[in-house]
Amino acid sequence: MHTSADPAGHGWVGDYLRDPAHATLGLLAALRDVAAQYASVAIPVVLLVISTWTVARAWWRARCRAALQTDARRITVLAPPQVDPAGGGALWSNLVGLLRPAWRRWWAGQPHLALEYVFGEHGVSVQFWVPGVIPPGLVERAIESAWPGAHTRTHPATSPLPALAAGHRRLTLGGHLRLARSEALPLRTGFDADPIRGLLGAPVGLSHAEHACVQILARPVTGRRVAQARRAARRVNHASSGRLTGRILDTFTPGASATRRGHTPDARRISQNPQLSLEYSAQNKAIVAKQRGSQYETLVRYVAATDLPADAGLERARQARATARGRAHALAAAFAAYTEHNHYTRSRLRHPATVLRERRFDRGDLLSVPELAALAHLPTDAEIPGVERAGAKAVAPPPGVAVPGPEVLPLGHADTGDRRPVGLRVADGRHHLHVLGATGSGKSTLLAGMVLDDAAHGRGAVVIDPKGDLVTDILSRLPRAIAERVVLFDADSRHRPPILNPLDGDDTDREVDNLVSVFRRIYSAFWGPRTDDLMRAVCLTLRAQEGVATLADLPKLLTNEAFRTRITAGLTDPVLAGFWQWYDELTESSRSQVISPLMNKLRAFLLRPFVREAIAGGRSTVDMAHVLDDGGILLARLPKGSLGEETTRLVGSLIVSSTWQAATARARIPQRLRHDASLTIDEMHNFLNLPYPIDDMLAEARAFRLRMVLAHQHLGQLTRELKEGVSANARSKIYLSASPEDAHELVRHTAPRLSDHDLSHLGAFHAAARLVVHGQQTEPFTMTTAPLPPAIPGRAREIRAAHRAQRRTAQQAASTTHVTTAPAAATATAPSRPESTRRVAPSRPPTTDPRRSHP
Repeated sequence: MHTSADPAGHGWVGDYLRDPAHATLGLLAALRDVAAQYASVAIPVVLLVISTWTVARAWWRARCRAALQTDARRITVLAPPQVDPAGGGALWSNLVGLLRPAWRRWWAGQPHLALEYVFGEHGVSVQFWVPGVIPPGLVERAIESAWPGAHTRTHPATSPLPALAAGHRRLTLGGHLRLARSEALPLRTGFDADPIRGLLGAPVGLSHAEHACVQILARPVTGRRVAQARRAARRVNHASSGRLTGRILDTFTPGASATRRGHTPDARRISQNPQLSLEYSAQNKAIVAKQRGSQYETLVRYVAATDLPADAGLERARQARATARGRAHALAAAFAAYTEHNHYTRSRLRHPATVLRERRFDRGDLLSVPELAALAHLPTDAEIPGVERAGAKAVAPPPGVAVPGPEVLPLGHADTGDRRPVGLRVADGRHHLHVLGATGSGKSTLLAGMVLDDAAHGRGAVVIDPKGDLVTDILSRLPRAIAERVVLFDADSRHRPPILNPLDGDDTDREVDNLVSVFRRIYSAFWGPRTDDLMRAVCLTLRAQEGVATLADLPKLLTNEAFRTRITAGLTDPVLAGFWQWYDELTESSRSQVISPLMNKLRAFLLRPFVREAIAGGRSTVDMAHVLDDGGILLARLPKGSLGEETTRLVGSLIVSSTWQAATARARIPQRLRHDASLTIDEMHNFLNLPYPIDDMLAEARAFRLRMVLAHQHLGQLTRELKEGVSANARSKIYLSASPEDAHELVRHTAPRLSDHDLSHLGAFHAAARLVVHGQQTEPFTMTTAPLPPAIPGRAREIRAAHRAQRRTAQQAASTTHVTTAPAAATATAPSRPESTRRVAPSRPPTTDPRRSHP
């Protein structure tokens, strides 16, 4: 009978069970023989593998860091007036989407972000460093979505610390913070007040040579990194796993700690200690809560620096180092507020300035989204001083707002998201545009941009500028090709201006009504019914004569009896004849009392050479219909400092009156043939002095395709009638800057998306807009006005010279036409009149526009 061998009696296991010491020595001897036999081959192979792995890993990390640094950008975040405390959690939850697939992480690594609190003498700024591999605009949109009203400014990435000035050296001290206990245990996340209040207050009082920065690096993780955290959580739950030896024994003998003879299981020991049981339960709940959501690997660094002259002595350097060390300790101590189940411990950072600038991130601690949001967020306390804040919330343009193009006026760029350009359709501009903004807010830049677009696309434009800078900006940027279309009234020019005679026109009396209305509205405090009647009668009498009537003839008609007799001799109107009969019967004293209120105003008006030549110089050389219909550009530069306030208002109002007459004359042209034109009036309350209600004027202007851009500084400049008319009928609104009082009234057009606080805290070149799109008013939004193209050196001088040459040519042609066509008999019998008042043909180029032949 065959007897089977005992399996335990053969082999190394059986020998080990019978004689453990002898079997172990035999195994070691066998391993020694194998090592001796293969050592010459194995050792070089192992070294080669290790070296290759080390070099390859170093190359891979260098390649990943270079990819992150290429085209990296720095996003400065301006906190809104009211910061949502939940914004930090929303931001980091959103940015979990930056997590790459496993194969891409293996090939190119996982990019990280850095939130930096940068401290200086002016306060603290909050910045995000974003690597170049992250698409542009992604983080910016996430920030603006998490904190509505926040503004972002993107620039190429630089060091958080400012550049070192020449002849100085920098002392830099810093460290990094790491979790003191297992990363499975969470930090504190619940606070009654903003937890970074202490951090922002730690470096208060920095001088211009002192700087500080706290840098929080974070990248989303998953897979193996999260699995490590889970294993760490299980180790926390076992008392025997607190030491390395216990972890090794637990690996080979799982569960042994709970069943060893003479030892009480952890569960029984904890359950018998009420205090330990409560702590253990709370700790377990905290661990589970931390692992429930998304995770980030994070690292916190802090740096304090002081700049010293290169020749600073040892004592000064010692004091500066001590001060920097104290500030660095204060920054690190501010993170003690997060102590709960876990806490931070600090260690020294070598070469802190270089590490801070490179934003290198190799290994960090695992934090949940709520923990990271508690560390890295915008300050929620509005009382914290020195924090860079946005003046007004940023609101994206509503759908439908146009992008600038051939039939779209450029306005600016949206201040949210990808900063897309925004504009106003020319057809929607017919509903008129109300622009309000204080001096220096960017109002002139906005107006000049629209006028330049009109000029570039052949649309007629009239500009009234009572300051002078607007016209100067336009002249220096106009294309040379349109110089022949420019008509320039410049009160500071030493050359003769064009002539725009308010009494020169067709046979109707509309010009007289407009002229009298302008004088009456400007001098309303000194204008009575008798003065109104006198001026109307004088103007109608002058228009009834042969030749061209001008305002320069008014004083002569009232004071020169011989001239008055010659002019009134041929009157056929019985009303006018009766008026002059009454006037001639007055005594000298009575006549002086009647004409004095009008004469003193006319003298102040006509004593200025520019006014006398431009308004009372003879027949008009400017055809306003030609300007509006054929793409002309009329620029009226009327500085109040050169003409005086009242004279500027008179001249500007007369130009507006002539523009309005040319616009209403379009009633004879079919609507489909009316070309769009614009009338831009800065300080518009000074020049809207026509005898029509502003409501009717704006409504009719839309039908005549005349876009009116009405700009001024504040609502206190407007009368009640003008304010109500502009509010109701200038339907597109752009507010660049408003006082708190104006913002309280203007908010009716922007609420609820923009509050009165937003309107009163708009920065320079920052505007709130509510536009008409396809005839419908849209929701308000915010934007930054588009900057003007660079001024072209010498362009304004070229256009002025071309304008003068064109005027001389037109005057010569008009004089030649008058001499060759005037009948001799008419020349002999005509009354003697100054050369400036003789009737000549207007200097207007011929046109073949079909609108001219329409009745």
